[in-house]
Amino acid sequence: MSEADDRQLAGLGYRSEFRRDMGAWANFSLGFTYLSPVVGTYTLFGSALAAGGPPMIWSFALAGLGQFLVALVFGELVAQFPVAGGMYPWARRLWGRRWGWLTGWVYLVALLVTIASVSYGAGPYLATLLGFGATTNTTVLCAVAVIAVSTAINYAGTRVLSVAAVFGFGAEIIGALAVGGWLLFTHRLHGIGVVFDSFGAAGPGAYLPAFLAAGIIGLYQFFGFEACADTAEEVRDPGRQIPKAMRRTIYVGGAAATFACLSMLLAVPDFGRVISGQDKDPVTSVLTDAFGPVGYRVVIGVVLISFVSCTMSLQAAASRLAYSFGRDRMILGHRALARFSARRRIPPYALLTAGVVPALVVFASKLSDNALNRIVSFSTLGIYLGFQLVVFAALRARLKGWRPSGPFRLGRWGLPVNILALAYGVAAMVDMCWPRTPDAAWYDNYVVLLSAALVIGVGVLYMMLARPFTAGDAVAGDAIPDRSAEVAAQPVAAP
Repeated sequence: MSEADDRQLAGLGYRSEFRRDMGAWANFSLGFTYLSPVVGTYTLFGSALAAGGPPMIWSFALAGLGQFLVALVFGELVAQFPVAGGMYPWARRLWGRRWGWLTGWVYLVALLVTIASVSYGAGPYLATLLGFGATTNTTVLCAVAVIAVSTAINYAGTRVLSVAAVFGFGAEIIGALAVGGWLLFTHRLHGIGVVFDSFGAAGPGAYLPAFLAAGIIGLYQFFGFEACADTAEEVRDPGRQIPKAMRRTIYVGGAAATFACLSMLLAVPDFGRVISGQDKDPVTSVLTDAFGPVGYRVVIGVVLISFVSCTMSLQAAASRLAYSFGRDRMILGHRALARFSARRRIPPYALLTAGVVPALVVFASKLSDNALNRIVSFSTLGIYLGFQLVVFAALRARLKGWRPSGPFRLGRWGLPVNILALAYGVAAMVDMCWPRTPDAAWYDNYVVLLSAALVIGVGVLYMMLARPFTAGDAVAGDAIPDRSAEVAAQPVAAP
């Protein structure tokens, strides 16, 4: 099977330097730990509950369904183009060099910022476990420590990464079930009906705006499945195994996240205190009350494993994307990014980039009073924007005659699924960008949209001035049948 995989990759224009050491179970675990139900739920539980009350849990179902549609589209793509870096080579094949380059740029920046957001979210937990106060300085230092640990795991190679991913999956799923079960059986203070009661979170107005504001917790939760595809050159039979792994990530991760959120909701003693802002950290309040000081530290230890695993999986995805960019000579510093360690079978400088840049973002967060929410909001928008650039390219290619040819195909359902996936993604991005703090300065109210515009603007300016998309000889736009001959005949600029 490995020889057949290598032949397929050669047909796509590549000879992989990776070893196919990642099994199907490890590939799924990588996506699961990136999605990380514990990280997503515990990071934003307090702010989502304050914004929308208990019904915010329904955002998990809506986001899960929408991202499942995206995962189906991605499944067709990875089955036909099982190349490291995932979304960047897909977009390039579906549309062309410029579109592929911009997609890769947006997704790479978003991944690096997401690494910063996850490690920053881990900072207070690590500080608490070590007995420090969760000040800004200790949070920043602990976040950088989490990045350093996850970088070291990635640097050890694919086999160690696979073992760490499976261990992280086991620890997180067992921890989520154990903590959630304990809360449900010993500290359940409400009936299931509270998920239909906003407890006044919307104030005198309609509830929908409050629910949409709280829905960021669902949007932040349901990505990570694409990491399964970023490591396509390290998996045997990727065209069949990776689409399954991505869907499984949605099923298992979504169920675990919903369970973790529900068990926490039913254990919150006073929703009014959270909604009014008197209890700003209901997660700590609930866990301390339920497990006591000693038990709470044990739970925090399990939570930290989830955060480190998530950071590790994010770095794996980001480094493979940076390596793919570098291999195609499409970005500044491509020679370093494309360097490969023959002994460890990993791209060391791409991994270093996935560690250093997020650490710099974490240090820069000291300039903001509400760093976590801003980093999370931008990182989520950036990931979704990268997703939708690919989904839109797939829809355009499909309308121009592209027919998926890999072992996983949606058949006649492909077009409606593609359209619905795009509609969901656009609606989700509008929700993320919608201004909700009219009393704040205009630039603060539109910080997420401005951040996205800055990233896109810098990327477009760099693309126009440096024309990096002309540097390499990677095939582009060949997914559309009537363009294949035209693309093959196109001259490519010399490096």
